[in-house]
Amino acid sequence: MSKAKAAITTEEIQATSRKLEGKTPQDVLEWGLERFQSKIALSSSFGAEDVALIDMMWRIDPKARVFTLDTLRLPTETYTLMDQIRLRYGIDLEVYYPDMNKVRPMVEEHGFNLFYKSLDMRHLCCDVRKVEPVERALKDLDAWTTGLRRDQAPTRANIGKVEPDEAHPGKVKLNPLAAWTSDQVWAYIRQNQVPYNELHDKNYPSIGCGPCTRAVVPGEDPRAGRWWWELDPNSKECGLHVVQAAEGPRLVRSKSS
Repeated sequence: MSKAKAAITTEEIQATSRKLEGKTPQDVLEWGLERFQSKIALSSSFGAEDVALIDMMWRIDPKARVFTLDTLRLPTETYTLMDQIRLRYGIDLEVYYPDMNKVRPMVEEHGFNLFYKSLDMRHLCCDVRKVEPVERALKDLDAWTTGLRRDQAPTRANIGKVEPDEAHPGKVKLNPLAAWTSDQVWAYIRQNQVPYNELHDKNYPSIGCGPCTRAVVPGEDPRAGRWWWELDPNSKECGLHVVQAAEGPRLVRSKSS
């Protein structure tokens, strides 16, 4: 890849988001890879959306960057899928782990399964295992790509295909699948024979850490299995896509879509 271009402006982000709104996910990926070169990477938790994006991105640029957060509490099936994706696409997967100097005192003080105790404890665990590692992952990037979709949760209803990342000032976030439905994602996976997490076949539409994810029953919201003991759907975020304001997490809403 050639050297990255000059820093992007808010005006360019807004204009690009409007331009790409009716375009395909591949169009968004192509724009991002051309605009940011080696300074953009796909953040993958290896859900259905993420493996679809890996396949799309690999077809555009086999050397495009992919990073993941290994919280050390992931299901075995997720690790199996990581190996399958590496083998299928030859990806040099960039893996970020939590800082054990933060994990150790957290577990010693609050226990291994502290997240069941309260929302504050769950946020603490997510902060240590996901939010801090993603800060390290984004440190040398100008932009990152996610598998967020607008119909996944109330907190994601207004995301743009390209938007300033309010949770990580100075970064740009691409959401190529923002306008897609789950059915469109799965149609792409089947058509292109993309490897996917076998837990999806066991009624796990959304997969996170093992202790924090369960299967859903017919008729339940697809994200009902994430932090299922929390009743407020607006709290079902790990912190990667929200602004940590003084009064607590503030949902990020795109102004450019």
